[in-house]
Amino acid sequence: MTSTAQAQASGARTAHPEHLGHVIFIAAAAAMGGFLFGYDSSVINGAVEAIRDRYDIGSAALAQVIAVALIGCAIGAATAGRIADRIGRIRCMQIAAALFTVSAVGSALPFALWDLAFWRVVGGFAIGMASVIGPAYIAEVAPPAYRGRLGSFQQAAIVVGIAVSQLVNWGILNAADGDQRGELLGLEAWQLMLGVMVVPAVLYGLLSFAIPESPRYLISVGKHERARTILSEVEGSGIDLDARVTEIETGMHREEKSSFKDLLGGSFFFKPIVWIGIGLSVFQQFVGINVAFYYSATLWQSVGVDPSDSFLYSFTTSIINIVGTVIAMIFVDRIGRRPLAIIGSVGMVIGLALEAWAFSSNLVDGQLPATQGWVALIAAHVFVLFFALSWGVVVWVMLGEMFPNRIRAAALGVAAAAQWIANWAITASFPSLADWNLSVTYVIYTVFAALSIPFVLKFVKETKGKRLEEMG
Repeated sequence: MTSTAQAQASGARTAHPEHLGHVIFIAAAAAMGGFLFGYDSSVINGAVEAIRDRYDIGSAALAQVIAVALIGCAIGAATAGRIADRIGRIRCMQIAAALFTVSAVGSALPFALWDLAFWRVVGGFAIGMASVIGPAYIAEVAPPAYRGRLGSFQQAAIVVGIAVSQLVNWGILNAADGDQRGELLGLEAWQLMLGVMVVPAVLYGLLSFAIPESPRYLISVGKHERARTILSEVEGSGIDLDARVTEIETGMHREEKSSFKDLLGGSFFFKPIVWIGIGLSVFQQFVGINVAFYYSATLWQSVGVDPSDSFLYSFTTSIINIVGTVIAMIFVDRIGRRPLAIIGSVGMVIGLALEAWAFSSNLVDGQLPATQGWVALIAAHVFVLFFALSWGVVVWVMLGEMFPNRIRAAALGVAAAAQWIANWAITASFPSLADWNLSVTYVIYTVFAALSIPFVLKFVKETKGKRLEEMG
């Protein structure tokens, strides 16, 4: 690299835009998809027992209704990259917003169990799209000096969405006198819980009209002047805009647009970097984090906690999730992605192992003994805290930035699809596993948390402070 090129790269890497507030707004608006991702994923927690009662179904069938949305998530994640490359990142967001809206209305007004399942698949498709387009878009518009923190907005929005859904559920449950099937506004309480999502869905759609298209997409379709304008807004007018446009354009011309076939290679079907992305996604889910958000109310009720308190514990867990995410946002650009992942894995092993021990006790009058009950409650919060300050943020940040430009969209789609398939496997299996042996279920999650440590140490490379054009 010549001295001029090195200077340009250094300038791009340390560029501080004059209107940082505008960049933050752009990232926050894009991350609204993450809010809906978290809200839609977690709001079902408040409806699980009501659905079981209304449709008179067992644990296995109930698990499929809860988990079926994740099939839509996998499809949405796998196709979002190609859609975004063809029609743009903003149009992709608008499609997701429309799907979130119709899913909220349909889920609130089902006339049969299969109908509810269908609308959950539609919502899942929107979640999958949002899970891909959010981090990819933020990574493409964020200045390198701020990319980790701005990329963390996606996970921050997800955990806020989870917390808000639990707060809304708790409020609606109390308004219905603690009865998930109690009538409110002409609907059963659980239907209202699912329908409230129409509000943030419409807001997401409106915000998508207020933010600019990705400069990388604009350059790919020949709109260079508009790309220059946006680059000056998000990276600062002090950088050499001509050099940045040329750098991005050269990278695009040198390598073809990403497609699934570009991911193939190596000894095991996919290229090694794609497998690493898949591995990150799978480990993120196989520690059982979404059990805490899909089934927490049911879990606590199963060990003797009354419904109102179980919803309150679900909400406090969501608050801990937010606290951990804020910690990650502070440190992800300071100490790096890999150290955070290792710290989080160690903490998760401790929390999950303690939960496994607590749940191994026999129930006394339908409840855990006092000591084991407190250990289970505290350990659950410890587990969520360490997940949130590490894998919750790190995986989304890394998936948005770890792949070479030529395969980023397609590779991110495959990794996100793998994440949703893993999520489905955990979500669909938990009710049956919990009925069989709740303690052993948590031992399984503990093992995966432990295995994530050598995986990160051996295969995951640090991406802190690197430009996207340097990945490869």
